[in-house]
Amino acid sequence: MTSIHLWAAVAGLVGAAGLLLLVAGLPVMNRPQLAERVAPYVRSAAPEAAAPARATGSLAVAARIFTPGLQAAAERLSSWGLAPSTETLVKRLRQAGVSTTPGEYRLQQLSWASAGAAAGVLLSIGAAAAGRFSLPAAVLITAGATVLGAATCDVRLTSRINRRRTRMLAEFPTIAELLALAVSAGETAPGAFQRIARSCRGELAGELTELTRRTQAGVPFSSALRQLSTEIEAPAVSRFFDGVMVAVERGTPLAEVMRAQAADARELTKRELMEAAGRKEVGMLAPVVFGILPLTIVFAAFPGLALLQIGL
Repeated sequence: MTSIHLWAAVAGLVGAAGLLLLVAGLPVMNRPQLAERVAPYVRSAAPEAAAPARATGSLAVAARIFTPGLQAAAERLSSWGLAPSTETLVKRLRQAGVSTTPGEYRLQQLSWASAGAAAGVLLSIGAAAAGRFSLPAAVLITAGATVLGAATCDVRLTSRINRRRTRMLAEFPTIAELLALAVSAGETAPGAFQRIARSCRGELAGELTELTRRTQAGVPFSSALRQLSTEIEAPAVSRFFDGVMVAVERGTPLAEVMRAQAADARELTKRELMEAAGRKEVGMLAPVVFGILPLTIVFAAFPGLALLQIGL
């Protein structure tokens, strides 16, 4: 009887969650807000600027339903040091270049953790079917699989941040030289950044477009540049932005500063390329030392050893 009650409770919870999703997906529950209706008329004058699209889909609907509970749980775990705070998560999502909100990301992380827990339960059921079931081991395996699933989602986000930062650093020398050329041609610093943002494509060009939007919205150029440097967290790009900020604030000749910064960016790229080549060279020695060389020694020594055995 207890098993029947348990399955009835599970079915009731699943049915209630489905009804909540259906109600939240109704058009009357998804009317555009005032900011979304006004945004197309007050957006930036930049051609690439557009109002942010309203998140749709089952993930967004589920995020709006379960965000309060997930937010409370995340804040509690953050106070214990077991999860990042909302500010840190917003910053990491911004660095990854994704439009996912913190609530949607936490829902994704919960999905990964649920998948890990389901895998742990399946392993426990398999062990029970084989006659090797142990309750402490089952609890440990399920908990470990749950933590591993949540950690996998975080690792994917970190990997995406690193890949995007690598692409930005690869684009940086070219962007720096184009900015130096634009300033040398007579453009001001904000005008040069706006011109390069319009004419270039890529991750760093997208960040410059965001910088242009902020300056056109009324944010001072130095403040917007400093904020962007803090958000990107790429040392080479941050040094370049700091040099531009110092030149703008102190009246230093901007063209010379940018040309020097562009030359430093090229030298940094060459140095990183040489370091990568050195690491690849060491990596190529591994199969030679541990594979080809021992095989060569065996081929050279085996005939002599065979003759010695025949002579004996």
